[in-house]
Amino acid sequence: MKPPSSFLLIPLAFAAISAVLLVGTGCKKSEAPATGEAPGVPTLKVGVNPVPHGEILRAAVPVALRDGVRIEVVEFTDYVQPNIALSDGQLDANYFQHVPYLERFAADRKLSLSSAGAVHLEPLALYSTKYRQLAELPEGAQVTIPSDPSNASRALHLLEDHGLLRLRENVGAAATVQDVVGNPRKLELREIDAEQQPRTLEDVAAAVINGNYFLEAQKHLKLDAKVLASESSARNPYANVIVVRKGDDARPEVRVLLKALQSAEVRKFIEANYGGAVVPAF
Repeated sequence: MKPPSSFLLIPLAFAAISAVLLVGTGCKKSEAPATGEAPGVPTLKVGVNPVPHGEILRAAVPVALRDGVRIEVVEFTDYVQPNIALSDGQLDANYFQHVPYLERFAADRKLSLSSAGAVHLEPLALYSTKYRQLAELPEGAQVTIPSDPSNASRALHLLEDHGLLRLRENVGAAATVQDVVGNPRKLELREIDAEQQPRTLEDVAAAVINGNYFLEAQKHLKLDAKVLASESSARNPYANVIVVRKGDDARPEVRVLLKALQSAEVRKFIEANYGGAVVPAF
């Protein structure tokens, strides 16, 4: 990817993704909370990122069991393997991504996957450990954004919405750094793997980070970070969805899974546990 001007810094090497693969291909499986033995009850294997998706899915486990479906939680730490495992039939569904990412990934890999319904939104946010409000961000500040195309575009639009950049007109969800036509503060934009962004936050002025990666890192790194800007949840296309193989959205077990994840119990869990960093999308 060529930079549109000299003030945009795009590294040629991205941080490596540490994938957690399925059993038989190196996968780590995470047990769902105890729900009791349920002989003859159909089981769905659902792939998730640990935070917040795994936590939210576990809150839905007893709800689904009441409706006759047992959920087995399978954790991944990347954005690639859950879709590969689903396409290969090693999972029945996954829950970690939004539709723009799914559509691009499925087209690139020629996978037949589709959304079965939305569960939550993680508003993308601009975080900083050095500055406490957006006005303090200096000229020439180094800012990281996620390297995957759909979230890179989303990050650029967030920066534009808060007056930090101007993008080419009508670029939509396909925006890249090449579409930046105005940069009044001469920000240096670096694309790096989303998983690595929290670990490098203290080395840069600010970073536009996916909510799940920030929440996971916060548990271990204890970052003293301030949100300088955040996406609006109104009409946001980036809600995280349940994804299945095309045609499986009509399976009764999948409908039970979606119903459980869109239940009052799960809404209460989300609203009680994430302080607005995760919001229901149903």
